[in-house]
Amino acid sequence: MSLKELIGQTTTLEVARKAPFGYFLTDGNEDVLLHINDAEREYEEGEKLEVFLFHDSQGRMTASTKIPEISVGKYGWVKVTDINPEIGVFLDIGMQKDLLLGADDLPAHKSVWPKPGDMVYITLRVNRNYLLYAKLASDQVIQSISIKATRKAFNKNVQGHTYRTAKVGSWVYTIEGFKGFIHESQRQQEPRLGEKIEGRVIDVKEDGTINISLLARKEESQDLDADKIFDYLMSRNGAMPYSDKSMPEDIKERFGLSKGAFKRALGKLMKDGKVYQEDSWTFVKKE
Repeated sequence: MSLKELIGQTTTLEVARKAPFGYFLTDGNEDVLLHINDAEREYEEGEKLEVFLFHDSQGRMTASTKIPEISVGKYGWVKVTDINPEIGVFLDIGMQKDLLLGADDLPAHKSVWPKPGDMVYITLRVNRNYLLYAKLASDQVIQSISIKATRKAFNKNVQGHTYRTAKVGSWVYTIEGFKGFIHESQRQQEPRLGEKIEGRVIDVKEDGTINISLLARKEESQDLDADKIFDYLMSRNGAMPYSDKSMPEDIKERFGLSKGAFKRALGKLMKDGKVYQEDSWTFVKKE
């Protein structure tokens, strides 16, 4: 097997000779350069080294003793470092140069492209010119590393990263190792690919996968809605022309809430003695 066929993988080579800019390593048939920037210490002739093979920016086959966590056929979670809207996003795989995950492998809508700090599950692929690129894990790959959830997971909070996005929903791999799905109705906005999410388990399927909601629990949602209404009241010196008699479309336009959610939140404020209603207006109670 030629060294070219080992691009994107690790192999053991012998130090053949030292050069001013690094070391030439050999498998007995071919030589490859270990640049001094990719060497972690000084080496002696005849020493055996485990190295990672790749092509540098000039298209030359190169070795590095800095072994990345991923390789061809080996998957791992890696962090996004930068975005170029024209060509894709860059990933830190533990080498000097970041790896490109190309635009063709990313969602069609750039609004859900990963941002720096997001985590994606990838492996390496080698193109026809023997250059390395990132390849996202397929659903089948995620399935192979997942564990089945039990009914004990129901209503529990989970965290994870999205590994696939679509209009109908988002697919998630959780810290626990569960494979999950967020239906579009269970999120206020679509998470980015690789974004860390936290939600609650609303269903455990027979196959051990879970359904996740990113929406607040009803009581939490009610508190948030009540705070939103009260803040609006205070911004208007304690009075607003909205009450439980207001039209649903007016409530939706002003607060982004359904009339039912608005009435529940208003009811909470009234129960807590913070507001009262009069002539289709709502007022803050004075101390």
